[in-house]
Amino acid sequence: MSEAKVIVVGNEKGGAGKSTLAIHIVAALLEAGRQVAVIDLDLRQKSLARFFASRRAWLAANNQTLPEPVMADLGDGAALARAGEDEQMARFEEAFQAAQSAEYIVMDTPGGDTVLSRAAHGRADLIVTPMNDSFVDFDLLGHVDPVTLDLLKPSIYSETVWEARKQRAIANAAKGQTGTIDWVVVTNRLAVFEARNRRRLEERMAKLAKRVGFRMGPGLRDRVIYRELFPFGLTVADLSEQVQPVEISLAHVSARQELRSLMLALGLAEGARLDDAA
Repeated sequence: MSEAKVIVVGNEKGGAGKSTLAIHIVAALLEAGRQVAVIDLDLRQKSLARFFASRRAWLAANNQTLPEPVMADLGDGAALARAGEDEQMARFEEAFQAAQSAEYIVMDTPGGDTVLSRAAHGRADLIVTPMNDSFVDFDLLGHVDPVTLDLLKPSIYSETVWEARKQRAIANAAKGQTGTIDWVVVTNRLAVFEARNRRRLEERMAKLAKRVGFRMGPGLRDRVIYRELFPFGLTVADLSEQVQPVEISLAHVSARQELRSLMLALGLAEGARLDDAA
């Protein structure tokens, strides 16, 4: 049996849309018939874990069935957050081993640098980094000159990924293996703002991508559809004639196409098979 493909959704800034992105990646893979395990490393908030708990409750209450992931539980997140790093890592290793029966392991990480986040990045085959369409979020990836806006150097999160890649290279060499961590940065929650500012940001992103080695891809727009389905533990990938907690509209079709484009950009074509019709 081949090892599970590990997908880590990471960004050290809060509010970039990591959990929303992780939820939709999992849902699209499940819709494609893949076996997916989930590890929620945001110990205090646990949005990913709560989302799939809501999914189970909604399905049971409405006598419906949908594919569900394996939840590799870390236990009491708040208590674990107060524990020492050794205990946190021991629990992580247990959860990670429990998830190995799946084809994919998707890990959501907190907004910040933690021992668990670093461990997850080191295990990743694919790192997906959402960022809002602004220089505020870009600052975690790269620093720019405040006068000219020229790219100066990679920033703290780029260094985190570089360190994860270095550790992966060392581990692969010890096993006689090759390969590196694929890194995709997606622009989430696109806003409508002055075109010159967006062009400036895109130019710096392209330069930084060449310098630190990431690919750029489309993210998920700031749609009401995503928010209104969240309380039910559902996504646009789950909608059908039987599963319709909200009224279906053309906006849902657009959102499904958007999710398909995201999965294709991530190299997860098997999770991009979303029918146009819900």
